[in-house]
Amino acid sequence: MYLRRVLLGGSAATAAIFAAVAVGKKGGDSTCTAPAVTGKWHRNWDRREPKCLMNPSEINSEIGEEELKSRLNKYKAKATRHIFLIRHSQYKLDGKTDADRILTCLGREQAELTGQRLACLGLKYNQIVHSSMTRARETTEIISKYLPGVKKSSSDLLREGAPIQPEPPVSHWKPDVEYYVDGPRIEAAFRNFIHRADPKQEEDSYEIIICHANVIRYLVCRALQLPPQAWLRMSLNNCSITYLVIRPNGNVSLRMLGDSGFMPPEKLSRT
Repeated sequence: MYLRRVLLGGSAATAAIFAAVAVGKKGGDSTCTAPAVTGKWHRNWDRREPKCLMNPSEINSEIGEEELKSRLNKYKAKATRHIFLIRHSQYKLDGKTDADRILTCLGREQAELTGQRLACLGLKYNQIVHSSMTRARETTEIISKYLPGVKKSSSDLLREGAPIQPEPPVSHWKPDVEYYVDGPRIEAAFRNFIHRADPKQEEDSYEIIICHANVIRYLVCRALQLPPQAWLRMSLNNCSITYLVIRPNGNVSLRMLGDSGFMPPEKLSRT
């Protein structure tokens, strides 16, 4: 509710959230809406092609073709990003405020199982970024026990919300203003967290994002360049694992969607 009041009321924080929609590079697209889906792969979907990372002054007619090629090479990504999107555990739906919506006993068990699963993969995780909502924060605290030494950070951009009017429509679920307010923020989360590696990154990275079903489903659609309105056609269990891979050339693949096969059937839930 805090974010909604800020956005509707207008303030410096409003400008900060909408500024976050852009990736912060010259030549980026700062609009708040998702681009039209054409069926063809848009190679510069994240505005991380070398020319978009260069200062315009570096690209001029006075330099030769070989010099331009040399400069462009400096801005090419070298590493692959492996991103694990984790939905929070089951929580108490009857809580009146976010602080009251803590994990259930089952939810805490789910987080333990997911933490064990991530640890068993034997990967060198670089970071965990989590939504600032209580259920995501508590899920992170439990999972992180199994990943000692991995730095954690929180982001308001990853909070739950209504990303875009779904197709087919669900008119009884959310009023239009919810999408109008939440949509730009969730799109900002996509542009900030889902993109190819920085040119300075030398080694492949393994990153964990712990947030919410609506956010994850939207991020997946956008990353795969599918119609973002299709986000509500997917279903994710609590504490399930969704796995995206972003190659240096910008190609994206989905290796897992809502995987929860590591949990016993009696531990599964979607609330």
